[in-house]
Amino acid sequence: MAATARVALLTAVLAAAAAFPVTTAPAQAAACNGYVGLTFDDGPSGNTTRLLDALRQNGLRATMFNQGQYAAANPSLVRAQVSAGMWVGNHSYTHPHLTRLSQAQIDSEISRTQQAVASAGGGTPKLFRPPYGETNATVKSIAARHGLTEIIWHVDSQDWNGASTDAIVQAAARLTNGQIILLHDWPANTLAAIPRIAQGLAARGLCAGMISPQTGRAVAPG
Repeated sequence: MAATARVALLTAVLAAAAAFPVTTAPAQAAACNGYVGLTFDDGPSGNTTRLLDALRQNGLRATMFNQGQYAAANPSLVRAQVSAGMWVGNHSYTHPHLTRLSQAQIDSEISRTQQAVASAGGGTPKLFRPPYGETNATVKSIAARHGLTEIIWHVDSQDWNGASTDAIVQAAARLTNGQIILLHDWPANTLAAIPRIAQGLAARGLCAGMISPQTGRAVAPG
């Protein structure tokens, strides 16, 4: 084919493409074959801003189980969590062993956190994670009285126990559709793991979703 003919053909192809643009859904949306729940306990803290930046940069959303005392002391960070697209949950006020407390003390821990988060601009939490994952019928009943669904986890990253970045990434790799992983707001190794967690989930067609108050499992963001 002569050069002039090739140029004419290429011009015609480009013109046709311009005339009939192809509209596609975002790649991330198309790749979501399941959802997992990323949860970060014990914030907000001095590490929260960096954590939120890392999550946003990697297209991840998460549930932040805040301690009431820290939410009350750092309301701007609670608002930053919401602005970054995160969901805010209740993780008690002072992180005690709730199963060792009286009903009145348990109620105070939960109710004060509800108020602290709401006052800070985090909305009224619908999800509650008992410290250390320790619970019983009394704790569950009091949480339910405040309109809260108790959320534990399926995978423990062990980041609170000094787990390496590699180990945290490997823990996230065990997540399956609907499952929830325990992570924390403050460990440096957790922050370093975020990009690799995002890559691993994407490679398996999993996206970071919200936790349903109805089922306690990760679902598509509503």
